[in-house]
Amino acid sequence: MKINNIKVYQIDIPLIEKAYKWANENIVNNFDCTIVVIETDNNIQGVGEVCNLGSSYLPAYSKGVRSGILEIGKNLIGKDPTNINTINIEMDKSLYGHPYVKSPIDMACWDIIGKYYKAPIWQLFGGKYGETISLYRAISQEDPVQMKESVKHYKSEGYKKFQLKVGGHYQDDIERIIQVDSILNDSNILVADANTGWKTHEALKVIDKTCHLNIYYEQPCETYNECLLIREKNNRPFILDESIFSLESFLRAYQDNAMDIINLKISKLGGLTRSKQLRDLCVELKIPMTIEDSWGGDIATAAISHLAHSTPVDYRFSSTDFNSYNSISYSEGSPKRINGKFKASDNFGLGVELDFGKLGEPEFIIS
Repeated sequence: MKINNIKVYQIDIPLIEKAYKWANENIVNNFDCTIVVIETDNNIQGVGEVCNLGSSYLPAYSKGVRSGILEIGKNLIGKDPTNINTINIEMDKSLYGHPYVKSPIDMACWDIIGKYYKAPIWQLFGGKYGETISLYRAISQEDPVQMKESVKHYKSEGYKKFQLKVGGHYQDDIERIIQVDSILNDSNILVADANTGWKTHEALKVIDKTCHLNIYYEQPCETYNECLLIREKNNRPFILDESIFSLESFLRAYQDNAMDIINLKISKLGGLTRSKQLRDLCVELKIPMTIEDSWGGDIATAAISHLAHSTPVDYRFSSTDFNSYNSISYSEGSPKRINGKFKASDNFGLGVELDFGKLGEPEFIIS
């Protein structure tokens, strides 16, 4: 089997809540998503997606995805997409770094592999654990009372895990945490996610005022060393996100006992291949994970579901259903949330069928 062509689509995905806000005054109203469709010489089609959180948050941006694919794609024509390690080696040779560029291509190749071998990706990744996957809900950064009302709403929809977007002014963040905690019970999980937004002294002040609560702290500061300092002064469960971007960064953090849990984001690692490698390493070393991506629509949500559902339950701290945050859908078969949970499709590959009428014409085709 050989790759005949690579089609690249751009789609703007608006949000149901109109805006998504997080640390450092970041705000997004529409997500600029890139969808990749790989077509082969035996008429198997694979799909992938990446959706970056703007250009000021991580070293990744949407126009860069499409420019990068132009650099990589020409060297993949004629290659066998089922030889996934060869595909990744070729991408690394064609473009140094930029894992977010490679992620949708790797994802589309796995979709092809599943369809070729007539298996869902969760089966190729080790089998399914449990019937469903518990989801968290990210709560956009607003005033404390509004965030509390958002949590009330999503509790009524079945969510039990909540990720508060803090990382604003530390005094406001203390109030945000206290307000939301006041309506939770022992069955709920509360994560205060600063997304690198606090200075160390601010993080220490927030922890001092909230550490008596049943709370997890996530990526309080920008640098790994700052987060390690906060970890050493804190006895609450601690999550690293932005500091985990490769196997090497994870191993350093593991050696330093820098976290209890990590956020594994598919596009930050370069796709499902390397995400599975890190997932398996975490399981071996007994480190639970939130399995997700930076953002996404139907395809990215499907990829998350397959990686999560093939992860042992004890190491699956949480996941999220990005497609339920969005006001449009462009496919059939992507997982749908029911009572705060979802499950991976049993259909071959990712299990997603695109509605090309909603995607429009491709931005470019590499052949």
